[in-house]
Amino acid sequence: MNINASIIDQRISGIIDGHPEWLPEGNDLDKKKSAAFVLLCMSTTLDMDLDEAAELLTDGGQDAGVDGLHVGEVEDGEFRVTIFQGKYKRDLSGEANFPENGVQKAINTVQVLFDPSRKVALNKKIEPKIEEIRSLIRDAYIPTVRVVLCNNGAAWKEEAQQWLNAAEKDYGDKVSFTHFNHDSIVNVLQRSKSVDTQLILNGKAIVEDMNFLRVLVGRVSVQEIQRLFNQHGDKLLERNIRRYLGLHANRVNLAIHETLTDPSKSDKFYFYNNGITVVCDKFDYNAFQKEDYQVQIKNMQIINGGQTCRTIQETLNNSQKDLFSVPQSAYVMIRIYQLAESKKDFVRDITYATNSQNPVDLRDLRSNDEIQKQLEMGIEDLGYSYKRQREEGGGGSSVITSTIVAESVLAIWRDKPHQAKFRRKEHFGKLYQDIFQGLNAAQALLSVLIFRTVENERKRPSQQNPADFLPYASHYISMLIGKQLLAEQGISLQDVSHRNFKQLLEAFEAKQIEYHQKAIQELRDALNYCYGNRDVSLQQLSATFRRGDLLEQLDILNFI
Repeated sequence: MNINASIIDQRISGIIDGHPEWLPEGNDLDKKKSAAFVLLCMSTTLDMDLDEAAELLTDGGQDAGVDGLHVGEVEDGEFRVTIFQGKYKRDLSGEANFPENGVQKAINTVQVLFDPSRKVALNKKIEPKIEEIRSLIRDAYIPTVRVVLCNNGAAWKEEAQQWLNAAEKDYGDKVSFTHFNHDSIVNVLQRSKSVDTQLILNGKAIVEDMNFLRVLVGRVSVQEIQRLFNQHGDKLLERNIRRYLGLHANRVNLAIHETLTDPSKSDKFYFYNNGITVVCDKFDYNAFQKEDYQVQIKNMQIINGGQTCRTIQETLNNSQKDLFSVPQSAYVMIRIYQLAESKKDFVRDITYATNSQNPVDLRDLRSNDEIQKQLEMGIEDLGYSYKRQREEGGGGSSVITSTIVAESVLAIWRDKPHQAKFRRKEHFGKLYQDIFQGLNAAQALLSVLIFRTVENERKRPSQQNPADFLPYASHYISMLIGKQLLAEQGISLQDVSHRNFKQLLEAFEAKQIEYHQKAIQELRDALNYCYGNRDVSLQQLSATFRRGDLLEQLDILNFI
């Protein structure tokens, strides 16, 4: 029995026992284990909570070979789609290969799903998502597709790899196939371990003591970066606020790759790149040397340059397969800061400053804002727990995250439901002040509870024939319900506070079904105003809600 496979099997059993509502109905334990395994893989690879990942499960009849599907946000005219296909065996030896027919099915899936003109029978879980993807493609957005083939065993055999190589060649840089297994999951779960390592620098370096802090600035070969990441991997990026985007989804990473592989540029890589920033508890070196230091680093973390490092690693690891070599004279600048444990806030400031030249996930950096601390206190007084940061606590109905507050408030109280859904990466950036300025705990909590109720209805419709647009409309429905509630109570948003929160919540819960049905009818009226009584495809519906076309129609009809 493989130890890692056994560990993952135990976690899967815990998911089955603790959250049966996430998994296929019935008594088929194999199906439940397979779904739970895919769920765990999605949570790990996409860096999201299990309950969020459960929303991505699509396994069932007519699923086109897709067990899980994630659609990313549009950036620079592109969007990332991640497809998961899982194979889970009772055998916990960890040696069984991913089946060849599964690989072939994955290749066929990509060919079919991303052609807007292809007709394919799909179940109700996956069809709205596929039509949303096709709608984006029709609007000239370009998908980059990552297919993650998951199993609790070894990768596929050589013949299947040849099929994948041919498929990737046909698709260019728009499709990639990745293997993910029990070892991969355990490696990610162990990332929080401290990295104590040695780094070999080249040439002279500058070492200074400044204001009770130490800094070393030097240069390191790209081969040393490759060795470091092959040895320690993502454990080096625990404090990095950026996720690795891969070569297929980021033009900057692709430019790094092209510079390294271009013989006329690779030896000048040092001058083309902004460098790498490292923080650590302590670094030591032989001060009697004048150059080529071997630096001992305790608790090393890369807070800027993670994209560069991972692209270097991937490029050099593939160099032998692709028949090219990167010269030993390709270097990158490195800055190493020795910071005491008491300087955590300073580390956060450095991380923000060194990453602010490109869009980043700012939730953790905003977590110590005064308004976030005030929301935490206020929401706690109302009987709930507010998570300002991702690492805090667990889940549950009493836990409110800052991300869901941002999404709910922007949709319901700020009248921007399309931005709430399709501009999530800007909620703690460009849209932060629009969302949180002047927001109190009662307003935030009420919006979340309304949105949760609407989302639950979307996931498990109580009506026998739910509206076709329901999968795309949660943010709009929530906005309309919020307006109904305030109108019936005869108050404005500014009047919502801790004093009347309980009364408002009770009023909402008493009439939530009526509110929801009325919001659905208002959206039907607005769609009829847009399209008349003709049939509207799921692709058109997806585009209509994404672009915010309905806001003007709802305004004309005096619904907002």
